[in-house]
Amino acid sequence: MKKTEISLTLALVPIVLLVLLLSFNVSVFGDDALGGSNQFILLMGAAIAAIVGFVKKISYESMLQRVTENLKSVTGAILILLFVGALAGAWLISGIIPAMIYYGLQILHPGIFLPACIVICAIISLATGSSWTTSATVGIALIGIGKALEIPVGMVAGAVISGAYFGDKLSPLSDTTNLAPAMAGGELFSHIRYMTYTTFPSILVTLVVFSVLSFTQTSQGTADTAVLMAAIEEKFTINLWLFLVPLTVIFLIVKKSAPLVALLIGTLLAAVFALLFQRNLLMELTETNQLTLNDAYRALLNAITRDTQIETSNSLLYDLFSSGGMQGMLGTIWLIICAMVFGGVMDAIGALSKISNALLGWAKSTFQLFASTVASCLTINLTASDQYLSIVIPGKMFSKAYKDRNLAPENLSRTLEDSGTVTSVLIPWNTCGAYQSGVLGVGVGEYFVYAVFNWLSPIMTLIFAAFRIKIKALKEPNS
Repeated sequence: MKKTEISLTLALVPIVLLVLLLSFNVSVFGDDALGGSNQFILLMGAAIAAIVGFVKKISYESMLQRVTENLKSVTGAILILLFVGALAGAWLISGIIPAMIYYGLQILHPGIFLPACIVICAIISLATGSSWTTSATVGIALIGIGKALEIPVGMVAGAVISGAYFGDKLSPLSDTTNLAPAMAGGELFSHIRYMTYTTFPSILVTLVVFSVLSFTQTSQGTADTAVLMAAIEEKFTINLWLFLVPLTVIFLIVKKSAPLVALLIGTLLAAVFALLFQRNLLMELTETNQLTLNDAYRALLNAITRDTQIETSNSLLYDLFSSGGMQGMLGTIWLIICAMVFGGVMDAIGALSKISNALLGWAKSTFQLFASTVASCLTINLTASDQYLSIVIPGKMFSKAYKDRNLAPENLSRTLEDSGTVTSVLIPWNTCGAYQSGVLGVGVGEYFVYAVFNWLSPIMTLIFAAFRIKIKALKEPNS
């Protein structure tokens, strides 16, 4: 493809206009922007980039060819997302996710209430892949318990959010965890392994801070979680055998099995465990008195492919015990496809190459490149007010710059999560900040200082970059 030189100003025009359009769109639609309007705006951004391309005499065919190549590059990521949705549905109906929540609640004790909040929310968010669901369920319950213990709500909310975003960030069920490597050109499990280097130090520091804060609080009451645990036991058979499934998936990940293989095995094993331990639940879902092969098949396939809602006697568990299955991942897949269309057109007109060269010209060192990535993610979070966009836009802008600097895509995907995913909740007008403060009933200003994990994460990634700790280089072509 013949490259056409364009000016840096012209290359930035589609980016700037896209950010402005997305900012307006999010202000209009709020939390619902991901339902389709953001995706259309990304296509509008692609159209603006195409107009710039036509001005520079770049053919429609060459732009379409680059879009096709871009879409081909994320085929694996799209398949993984579908299997992640299948895994989430299977793990819910088999009782694996409820078991994680059940045993997590047992560690709650007034003397270690704040660090326990972090651990519980981390476990639940890892199991569900959603910081929003974690906060809207167990988070609300923990806020109520914290009030009963007369612990400042800002502290409790900070602990809840820190734990929820730790789990969200590392969970293979999380859409942002899948989105970041898709944008950077990496692979899911490699991305998760590489994220642990900065994520675990951040959460350990957070736990130390909240352990110290616990000594400053005098708790008089008791943390009563019996009601939640009883509601779980009403619907699910809870036992430690259920943990064989996630342990198997973890083993496969450690052994570097193909992601699709690990996710498929985790889904199929969960379906078997549902038949072994949750027969009553399967009968309830199929509205039958005797479980036949056809009924069991229908219940399992519905959970894997479509939305499943398991109602309990406690309304707090309603959102926690729901799953969209493979169908629930279509919104994120839609976002990736539209982002790839925008990125493909930008690449075809030479805009990404121009921006990349400008970034490399300014960022003389690896640290400066990481710092500009962090700054871009924060800027998108502040302006476009959406964590997904803080991953998508910088991801496409910086991917070539990292490759040109011989840096593996894991460096970029990790930085996108460290500075895009987790900081969104610290901004009051961001969809995440507005959601969390609304759900928990605690203002962003009240929990900002106590959301230690969230504001520490971008600092940690910059420390690693400054001292060149775990900065992975691209493999040589013949290695």
